[in-house]
Amino acid sequence: MTPPAGRTHHPSHDSAFLRACRREEVRYTPIWLMRQAGRYMKEYRELRAHTSFLDLCKSPALVAEVTSFAADRTGVDAAILFSDLLLPVEAMGLRLAYDEGEGPTITPAVRDAASVDSLQEVDPDALSYVYEGVRRTRADLPVGLPLIGFAGAPFTLASYLIEGGASRHFAQTKTLMYRDEGAWTALMEKVVRAQAGFLTRQIRAGAQAVQLFDSWAGCLSPADYRRYVQPHTAALIRGLPAGVPVIHFATGTAGLLRDMRAAGGTVIGFDWRVELDAAWDAVGHDAAVMGNLDPAVLLGDEATIRENARRILDQAAGRPGHVFNLGHGVLPETPEMNVSVLVEAVHELSRR
Repeated sequence: MTPPAGRTHHPSHDSAFLRACRREEVRYTPIWLMRQAGRYMKEYRELRAHTSFLDLCKSPALVAEVTSFAADRTGVDAAILFSDLLLPVEAMGLRLAYDEGEGPTITPAVRDAASVDSLQEVDPDALSYVYEGVRRTRADLPVGLPLIGFAGAPFTLASYLIEGGASRHFAQTKTLMYRDEGAWTALMEKVVRAQAGFLTRQIRAGAQAVQLFDSWAGCLSPADYRRYVQPHTAALIRGLPAGVPVIHFATGTAGLLRDMRAAGGTVIGFDWRVELDAAWDAVGHDAAVMGNLDPAVLLGDEATIRENARRILDQAAGRPGHVFNLGHGVLPETPEMNVSVLVEAVHELSRR
């Protein structure tokens, strides 16, 4: 990948992570972890004891501190910005709240054409605290360590808006999809515009790569994904600055991998419910891939962690383009030492 006109490569350009994203040879398989900073860390729990989740996300100084601390403590090959995929919700004119132990709530829920029309177009400047967090984090990190920004993919953010929070069956989301495709399309297009600006500004602020989280796409049939989701995800990815790796990650999508690849992304992320080698075959070896250790493996002992890390590395077979990660985020119950065990095992076992 070449940098956009007028830009030079960032010093992290030849890092193991960015080389793997470009499917170039590396000296070892790079690794980073979703929820790299989280409740499994004592220091994070202490911070959260007197700081709410949203207040933390909205403090550039704390975002930089938490992101940089986690990257340094774990020894990973990339940092991911501490943020939340629902932050654009407030810029759309809705209320976002995190009730302790209850997860996010969004009010009012967006369930018909009128409420879609009433959603504000997101002014990227409304999220300036996120970009300042990127700038401060980039300044605090080692210059050669890449920083990953992120956002929710169109379907996942839209489903949160419609359901008013998390859901098991996505009944309200599918009701709008099936009963009013015009309203559905208008909502997805509005979300795409919001997320394109959001991610582009993160890149301009100093992110070397971005990840799209399509956390809920696994609730869809392949036909519905192709009709209602794929065109919008593709439009978002096409709208991002050229030359910046885009990781396209979803969970529960074993039956959607080829369609996800068709939607786009430099790197296709897998959850742990698929074998990495078979999944890579499905998306094609001209794509880089990311994954895909079951996060619960980190609740086991060192031998179990190393055994499972080796299994996934063996499936990757040293092919250029593998970024090691969990199949989802680090569980809060994870012993912090086990994260270091995994990172060291991946570096050791994959060294060329």
